[in-house]
Amino acid sequence: MKILLLEDDVMIASGVKYALENEGYEVEHAKDVSTAKNLISGSAFSLAIIDMQLPDGNGFDISSILTDKKVPVIFLTVVDDENQIVQAFDEGAEDYIVKPFRIRELLARVKRTLEHHQGDSSKLITVGKTQIDTEAGKVYADGKLVELTALEYRVLLIFAANKGTLLSRSQILDKIWDMDGNFVEDNTLTVYIKRIREKLGDAINIETIRGIGYRVD
Repeated sequence: MKILLLEDDVMIASGVKYALENEGYEVEHAKDVSTAKNLISGSAFSLAIIDMQLPDGNGFDISSILTDKKVPVIFLTVVDDENQIVQAFDEGAEDYIVKPFRIRELLARVKRTLEHHQGDSSKLITVGKTQIDTEAGKVYADGKLVELTALEYRVLLIFAANKGTLLSRSQILDKIWDMDGNFVEDNTLTVYIKRIREKLGDAINIETIRGIGYRVD
């Protein structure tokens, strides 16, 4: 799971990042709001840990973007103000931890928050290292946003819904017909699958079963 850590204190950030990575999480660190926005635009995150006071804004500038994307937010801040805490929860924060803090407590809260949000996983489909956000209609390969055409996206969804299943070319063509209402030629399907492979690279394994069709594991 990928976690966004927005923290301008380098010492705190390095300690938190190290602890999270030791637990098996992938961590992207940002020191300011601007960097965090760039990371969010190009990656899919499972959780965000956000400081309140930042060089170019405050935590609410980022938390509002993340909650709109259904990404759970934990505030980690020195701001121990009742109004700020209430505002954070009113705006959708999952937790609010005041510095100084114990790293084991933070890890426990991260784990609890992620487990709580596993019920929303139906909106996110993972195939290999490819993640499909079906709510936003976006595709990420190794955490990086990849632009697919509408039909490429639909072909990918067919593979995602049939992981490990051998699909004949005719089965795929029939499903595309059903979804789009337009006829797709057999040769055209070959082109779409080639483009998906090129765009997603090693993030997905589309196996060609000669003379039959394709399988994605």
